[in-house]
Amino acid sequence: MLNIATRTVLRASPARIARATTNYLPSRSIITLKEPKYTAHATAKGAGRNGHVEGEGLELDMATPKALGGSGKGSNPEQLFAMGYASCLLGAIQLVANKAGKKEMAKKAVVHASVHIGEPTDMPGFGLAVDLKVEGVDDEVLKAGHEFCPYSRALKHGVVVNISKA
Repeated sequence: MLNIATRTVLRASPARIARATTNYLPSRSIITLKEPKYTAHATAKGAGRNGHVEGEGLELDMATPKALGGSGKGSNPEQLFAMGYASCLLGAIQLVANKAGKKEMAKKAVVHASVHIGEPTDMPGFGLAVDLKVEGVDDEVLKAGHEFCPYSRALKHGVVVNISKA
Protein backbone atom coordinates (compact mmCIF):
# COMPACT_ATOMS: atom_id res chain seq x y z
CA MET A 1 0.00 0.00 0.00
CA LEU A 2 1.28 3.48 -0.89
CA ASN A 3 1.78 6.15 1.73
CA ILE A 4 -0.35 9.32 1.77
CA ALA A 5 2.32 11.51 0.14
CA THR A 6 2.77 9.08 -2.77
CA ARG A 7 -1.00 8.74 -3.32
CA THR A 8 -1.34 12.55 -3.30
CA VAL A 9 1.36 12.96 -5.95
CA LEU A 10 -0.13 10.21 -8.11
CA ARG A 11 -3.58 11.84 -7.99
CA ALA A 12 -2.25 15.33 -8.77
CA SER A 13 -2.60 16.68 -12.28
CA PRO A 14 0.58 17.26 -14.30
CA ALA A 15 -0.15 21.00 -14.28
CA ARG A 16 -0.35 21.02 -10.47
CA ILE A 17 2.90 19.08 -10.16
CA ALA A 18 4.62 21.50 -12.57
CA ARG A 19 3.38 24.51 -10.56
CA ALA A 20 4.52 22.96 -7.29
CA THR A 21 8.00 22.12 -8.56
CA THR A 22 8.68 25.30 -10.54
CA ASN A 23 7.71 27.55 -7.63
CA TYR A 24 9.87 25.63 -5.17
CA LEU A 25 12.52 27.78 -3.55
CA PRO A 26 15.11 26.07 -1.39
CA SER A 27 15.00 27.38 2.13
CA ARG A 28 17.93 28.14 4.35
CA SER A 29 18.19 29.17 7.92
CA ILE A 30 19.07 32.74 8.77
CA ILE A 31 21.59 33.41 11.51
CA THR A 32 20.21 35.50 14.35
CA LEU A 33 22.22 36.66 17.34
CA LYS A 34 21.27 35.99 20.95
CA GLU A 35 23.27 39.03 22.00
CA PRO A 36 25.97 40.93 20.10
CA LYS A 37 29.45 40.65 21.65
CA TYR A 38 30.91 43.48 19.54
CA THR A 39 29.52 45.95 17.00
CA ALA A 40 31.62 47.67 14.35
CA HIS A 41 30.45 51.01 12.98
CA ALA A 42 31.25 52.66 9.66
CA THR A 43 30.00 55.67 7.74
CA ALA A 44 30.24 56.24 3.98
CA LYS A 45 29.98 59.73 2.49
CA GLY A 46 30.56 61.38 -0.83
CA ALA A 47 30.35 59.67 -4.19
CA GLY A 48 29.61 56.09 -3.05
CA ARG A 49 32.26 53.78 -4.48
CA ASN A 50 34.36 56.91 -5.12
CA GLY A 51 33.65 58.50 -1.75
CA HIS A 52 35.09 58.24 1.74
CA VAL A 53 34.51 55.73 4.53
CA GLU A 54 35.44 55.95 8.17
CA GLY A 55 34.88 53.98 11.30
CA GLU A 56 36.51 53.60 14.67
CA GLY A 57 39.89 55.11 13.79
CA LEU A 58 40.09 53.80 10.22
CA GLU A 59 39.56 56.23 7.33
CA LEU A 60 39.78 55.33 3.65
CA ASP A 61 39.26 57.09 0.36
CA MET A 62 37.35 54.80 -1.96
CA ALA A 63 37.78 54.40 -5.70
CA THR A 64 36.09 52.22 -8.27
CA PRO A 65 38.60 49.66 -9.63
CA LYS A 66 40.07 50.27 -13.09
CA ALA A 67 38.47 47.03 -14.25
CA LEU A 68 35.06 48.61 -13.58
CA GLY A 69 35.93 51.91 -15.29
CA GLY A 70 37.25 53.79 -12.27
CA SER A 71 40.58 55.33 -11.37
CA GLY A 72 41.62 52.53 -9.03
CA LYS A 73 43.32 55.14 -6.84
CA GLY A 74 41.77 54.09 -3.55
CA SER A 75 40.25 51.15 -1.72
CA ASN A 76 37.08 49.41 -2.82
CA PRO A 77 34.43 47.34 -1.02
CA GLU A 78 35.62 44.08 -2.56
CA GLN A 79 39.15 44.60 -1.20
CA LEU A 80 37.78 45.32 2.25
CA PHE A 81 35.52 42.27 2.11
CA ALA A 82 38.43 40.06 0.99
CA MET A 83 40.64 41.36 3.81
CA GLY A 84 37.92 40.92 6.41
CA TYR A 85 37.07 37.41 5.23
CA ALA A 86 40.74 36.33 5.08
CA SER A 87 41.50 37.55 8.59
CA CYS A 88 38.27 36.15 10.05
CA LEU A 89 38.81 32.73 8.49
CA LEU A 90 42.44 32.70 9.64
CA GLY A 91 41.31 33.43 13.20
CA ALA A 92 38.72 30.64 13.05
CA ILE A 93 41.27 28.19 11.63
CA GLN A 94 43.78 29.08 14.35
CA LEU A 95 41.17 28.64 17.05
CA VAL A 96 40.04 25.19 15.88
CA ALA A 97 43.63 24.07 15.19
CA ASN A 98 44.71 25.05 18.70
CA LYS A 99 41.69 23.29 20.23
CA ALA A 100 42.60 20.16 18.25
CA GLY A 101 46.16 20.29 19.59
CA LYS A 102 47.56 21.26 16.17
CA LYS A 103 49.46 24.33 17.32
CA GLU A 104 52.00 24.21 14.49
CA MET A 105 49.18 24.38 11.93
CA ALA A 106 47.72 27.35 13.75
CA LYS A 107 51.05 29.17 13.48
CA LYS A 108 51.68 28.32 9.83
CA ALA A 109 48.19 28.86 8.43
CA VAL A 110 47.83 31.49 5.71
CA VAL A 111 44.54 32.50 4.03
CA HIS A 112 44.31 34.05 0.57
CA ALA A 113 40.89 35.51 -0.34
CA SER A 114 39.70 36.69 -3.74
CA VAL A 115 36.38 38.50 -3.99
CA HIS A 116 34.95 38.80 -7.50
CA ILE A 117 32.25 41.24 -8.58
CA GLY A 118 30.23 40.73 -11.72
CA GLU A 119 26.80 40.25 -13.20
CA PRO A 120 24.87 37.34 -11.69
CA THR A 121 23.44 34.71 -13.99
CA ASP A 122 19.89 34.90 -12.59
CA MET A 123 19.21 38.56 -11.75
CA PRO A 124 20.15 42.07 -12.89
CA GLY A 125 22.83 44.19 -11.24
CA PHE A 126 25.98 42.93 -9.57
CA GLY A 127 26.83 39.93 -7.42
CA LEU A 128 29.85 38.55 -5.61
CA ALA A 129 31.79 35.30 -5.67
CA VAL A 130 34.58 34.32 -3.28
CA ASP A 131 37.60 32.04 -3.67
CA LEU A 132 39.57 31.06 -0.58
CA LYS A 133 42.93 29.28 -0.64
CA VAL A 134 44.44 28.15 2.64
CA GLU A 135 48.03 27.06 3.23
CA GLY A 136 49.51 25.04 6.07
CA VAL A 137 46.46 23.13 7.34
CA ASP A 138 44.92 19.71 6.88
CA ASP A 139 41.40 19.05 5.56
CA GLU A 140 39.95 18.56 9.05
CA VAL A 141 41.15 21.95 10.32
CA LEU A 142 40.16 23.65 7.06
CA LYS A 143 36.61 22.28 7.23
CA ALA A 144 36.19 23.03 10.93
CA GLY A 145 37.56 26.57 10.54
CA HIS A 146 35.26 27.26 7.59
CA GLU A 147 32.25 25.99 9.56
CA PHE A 148 33.20 28.17 12.56
CA CYS A 149 34.04 31.41 10.69
CA PRO A 150 31.30 34.09 10.99
CA TYR A 151 31.93 35.29 7.40
CA SER A 152 31.54 31.74 6.07
CA ARG A 153 28.40 31.24 8.12
CA ALA A 154 26.94 34.55 6.92
CA LEU A 155 27.48 33.65 3.29
CA LYS A 156 26.21 30.09 3.69
CA HIS A 157 23.19 30.76 5.90
CA GLY A 158 22.42 34.46 5.49
CA VAL A 159 22.09 37.11 8.17
CA VAL A 160 19.43 39.52 9.30
CA VAL A 161 19.88 42.89 7.60
CA ASN A 162 17.92 45.80 9.03
CA ILE A 163 17.77 48.94 6.90
CA SER A 164 15.98 52.16 7.84
CA LYS A 165 16.17 55.90 7.39
CA ALA A 166 18.42 57.68 9.90
